Amino acid sequence: MLNTNLFKFLTQPVVGVALLSAVNVAVPFTSLAQGQPLPPTTQTPSTQTPPSTQTQLDTNYSLGGGDRIRVNVFEVPEYTGEYQVPPGGAINLPLIGSVSVLGLTSEQAADEIGRRYARFLKRPLISVNLLSPRPINVFVAGEVTRPGAYTLSLSGGAGDNPGVQYPTVLAALTTAQGVTLAADVTQVQLRRKIGRSSEQAVTVNLKELIQTGRLSQDITLRDGDTIVVPTATNFNVAESRNIFASNFAASQTTPRTVTIIGEVNRPGSYLVTPASTDAQGGAATNSGTTTPNGLPNVTRVIQLAGGITAQADVRNLRLRRLTRTGSEQAIDINLWQLLQSGDASQDIIVQDGDTIVIPTATEINPAEATQLATTTLSPTRIQVGVVGEVKKPGLTDVQPNSSLNQAILAAGGFNDARASSKAVDLIRLNPNGSVTKRIVKVDFSAGINEQTNPILRNNDVVVVNRSGSAQTGDTINTVTGPLGVIFNILRLFGI
Repeated sequence: MLNTNLFKFLTQPVVGVALLSAVNVAVPFTSLAQGQPLPPTTQTPSTQTPPSTQTQLDTNYSLGGGDRIRVNVFEVPEYTGEYQVPPGGAINLPLIGSVSVLGLTSEQAADEIGRRYARFLKRPLISVNLLSPRPINVFVAGEVTRPGAYTLSLSGGAGDNPGVQYPTVLAALTTAQGVTLAADVTQVQLRRKIGRSSEQAVTVNLKELIQTGRLSQDITLRDGDTIVVPTATNFNVAESRNIFASNFAASQTTPRTVTIIGEVNRPGSYLVTPASTDAQGGAATNSGTTTPNGLPNVTRVIQLAGGITAQADVRNLRLRRLTRTGSEQAIDINLWQLLQSGDASQDIIVQDGDTIVIPTATEINPAEATQLATTTLSPTRIQVGVVGEVKKPGLTDVQPNSSLNQAILAAGGFNDARASSKAVDLIRLNPNGSVTKRIVKVDFSAGINEQTNPILRNNDVVVVNRSGSAQTGDTINTVTGPLGVIFNILRLFGI
C-alpha cells in the first residue's frame, strides 16, 4: 500500500505532469539502449491479409521466452524485480499475478502491467527494462545451401549495454552456408511477426549492397524472423559471378559434384573444386593444364571429363540446374563465342548438382574442328588403334580431330606387300556401350569427309586387312594386350 502523503503528492497537477513526462522519456531511452531507434510501421494482421512489402521494417524489440527483464514499480520497491520470461511469455508479478508479455515491446509491456496494477494503485508508474535478450531464432528458406532453422547469438554487450550487436540478414545467410547461384538476390524477403497477431514483410536487395555498399539493406534480425531467398526467373551470368564472389554465397572452396554427358571423352560425374587438383588429388589436367583462374566453371568440368570429342557442338551446350522449388533452370552456353571473342560470361560457374549436356554436331566444319583441337576444350592427344597390315601396328597417339588418313600414316602407312589398301574397317566403341563397325574406302587425296576420310574419336580402332594374296591367320589372330581385349569384345558382339 502507498502512504497518504505520497498519494497527495502524486495527485498534484504539476508534479503529475512532470513525472509522466519523465516516464515517457525514460521508456524510449530503454529501447535506444537496445539498438532499436526506428519507429514502427503500419502493421498488417496476418489473419486477414498476406504480409505486404514495407519500405521500412518495424525494428522494435518484442519480448519473448528467454528474455530477462526488470519491472520497476515507481516508489513501490517491494513490487519491483527481475524476471526470466518463460517460453509461454507470462511472468508472475506481486499482487496482480500472471501477466503475459509475449510479443509486446517494453513500452507495451509496461502499459499492460500498469493497467493491471491500476486496480490496486492510483496512477501506477511502470517501466520495463530488457536486461538480457534471448538468442535470435530465425528460419532461412529458398535458394540457400542448407535451408532450415538457426539460432544466432548476439555479440557485444546486452540489454542496457548499448554495445549489443544483433545479427543481420547476411549473418543468417552465411550461417545457412550461403545463397546458391540460382538465387535472385534482388528480391530477398524478410518476414517479421509484429505483436501477437500481425506480420510485416520487407524486400531486401542484396545486389544493391554489393554494388553500393549501402548497409541499409543488411537489416538487423529479431527472434522469429523468416528469410526467403527466391529463385531467379532469368539467369544472369554477371550477377551469378558477383554472387559467387560475395561473402554471403556458398563457399568457393567447397567441392561440388557435377555431371557431364554427351560429346566428351569420359562422360560421368565429377567432384569439382576451384583448386588445382581433381577428385583423386592429381592435377586437373588438360594434358597438365588447369583453367587459368581456377574457378569451378564449365570448361574445368570439360577438362576433368577428358575434353570434348570431335563431334561436339560447342555452340549449343546446356546447363541444367535444379532449384530449391523443385523446378529446373536451363542455361544455354556458347563456348564457340568464348573461344572467338573471349566472352568469359559463357564460362558459367557451376554448383553442386548441375548437369552439363554437350550435344552432337549435325554438321562438322573441318576448319573449325582443327581450331577446336588446339584449344583447352580438347585433350592434347587421343589414342586410336591401327592394327593389321601397317608398318607400326598398335595404339597410336594422334591430335584430336585427326582423320583416318592421318592415323594410318602415323602408324607408318600400309604394309605394301600384304595390305588391302582400297578399304579398311573402322570399329567404334560408342558411349552407350554399343560397338559399330563400318567399311571405309580409303582415298589419301581426299580432305576430311565422313565417307572416305572421317575424323576419328578416342579409342577408335582401324583394321587394315590383308590382300587376297596374303596368307591368312597370323597378325590379327595373335593380337595381345589391350588390342586383344578389344577384339575379344568385338567377337562377343559378333563383329
